[in-house]
Formats: sequence, C-alpha cells, structure tokens
Amino acid sequence: MPKQVNTTKDLNILFLGDVVGASGRDVIKNNLPALRKKLAIDFVICNAENAAGGFGITASVAREIYEAGVDVITLGDHTWDKPDTAQLLAQDWRMLRPINYPPNTVGKGFHVYPVGDGRQIAVVNLMGRAFMPSNSDCPFQASEKIMAILKLGGNCDAIFVDIHAEATAEKRCLAAIWDGKASFISGTHTHVPTADAHVMLGGTGFQTDAGMCGVYENSSLGSNLQAAVARFTKAGRSRLEPVVGNATMCGTFASINGKGLCKEIRPIRIGGVLRQET
Repeated sequence: MPKQVNTTKDLNILFLGDVVGASGRDVIKNNLPALRKKLAIDFVICNAENAAGGFGITASVAREIYEAGVDVITLGDHTWDKPDTAQLLAQDWRMLRPINYPPNTVGKGFHVYPVGDGRQIAVVNLMGRAFMPSNSDCPFQASEKIMAILKLGGNCDAIFVDIHAEATAEKRCLAAIWDGKASFISGTHTHVPTADAHVMLGGTGFQTDAGMCGVYENSSLGSNLQAAVARFTKAGRSRLEPVVGNATMCGTFASINGKGLCKEIRPIRIGGVLRQET
C-alpha cells in the first residue's frame, strides 16, 4: 500500500545563513541537534558558500555540516572558490549551486527532497545580479521557469528559495513574484540578519537576510576586522581570514501548513553577541 501522508501536520523548516569558517561550523554542531528537537524541525537547509576558510566549500567541510544535522547545502557567488567543487556538485545531490548560472554549468540549482513522512520539499538556489558577479543569468526569468515545474500541492508539499543577493530591493522583488508559489524564502550574502521576517500577502514567508553563522564581535562579516579595514584605507588587497571565536548561529524558522504556505516565520539567533532568538 502507498504511504499515507499526514497533511494536517505542519512542516517545520529551518534555514541557516552563510556559514563562515570553522567557528561558523562549530556553532552549528554545538546547537543544531538540540534546536531540531526543541522546535520539532523536519528539514534543515544551510548556505555554506563561505564554510571552508571563508571562501567556498570542500568535501570534508560539507560532510561536517551534514553530520551536524543539515539536510541540504546551498551556495552562491563563492561556489567555485575551491578546486573540487565541480566534482562535489556532480556527485552530491544534497548540494545546490545557484540555478541561474549559465546553461550546462555542472550541478543542480534545485531539487525535490523527501522529508521522511511521505512529504516532499523542493529547495531552490537563486543568485541576484545587482552588485554581484556578472556571470549569472536573470534570476527573474530563471524563477519563472522553475515556477512552471514546481507546484505546491502537486509535485511537492513545500518549496524553499534561498536568494543569494546583495541588494535588498532585488531580494524583495524576487520574493514578490514567488509569493503564493513558494512556502518560505530567505535571503543570504550580506551576513547581516534583517528584522523583516513576515508572511507576505500570498502566504509565503520571507526574510530579506537570515544573517550568518559566524563571529560578529570584532569582525567584518565574520572575517578579520583589521584586514577588512585595510581594504578601505590602503592600496593593494589584504587577505581576509575568518575570525575564530564566539560565533552566532543565525537563521530563519518557518512552519508550513498543509497547503504548503507559511503559518509562522521567525528569526533564529543562538550564541555570540547578538540578541538571542529561538
């Protein structure tokens, strides 16, 4: 007999913002298992494009993040910073790169995953173009193509979209065309958590940026503050290194109803110097 799906139970999803270096990975390992139990989280997504030394991702770092309790990894403009990323993307269906890279780019930009109780969640990785590298296609056109494939209540029970972009206006406008067609959307890339988590008119949860899993104190976006200051005050280019210290695990939690729309959305911040939110 086919498995019976309980569509009356809310689907609890956690998204973790950009992981920066070892401290970002450690704060996830130290806090995610307990948080999964506390909030009865069904599925965890994490942007890890800065997880390996602040730039890119490796196989060992990805394994560490999965073992901490993350189900799917998304990436961004630092996708290709490590030499083995292309091989990872070709082999690991749990790792996504932005869908609007040019055609024939290795890897997937979206995938549908089983939750474990018979339901399925689609995860989409998008990248903005405003103030970003110019090697990506239009995220609005890419979104429209994916909307024609993914259908809430049809081939998936929930849809999450990671919009990796610099400009808040671009993130909000992309969210607007997904409203009512996705369950939950969160932005990444700026490493700063925004205070605008809310359910949009069409029923889709949205937060402009989830923040980062990294060190906020005496850092610039999780990296060495002195080197970052030097980039603004001196000629040449100082090398940025992730700060080692008391990190914050930043993310967004959303509860999705039986129709695939957002019932509740709120920020998550654990550890470090930021105001705590769970």
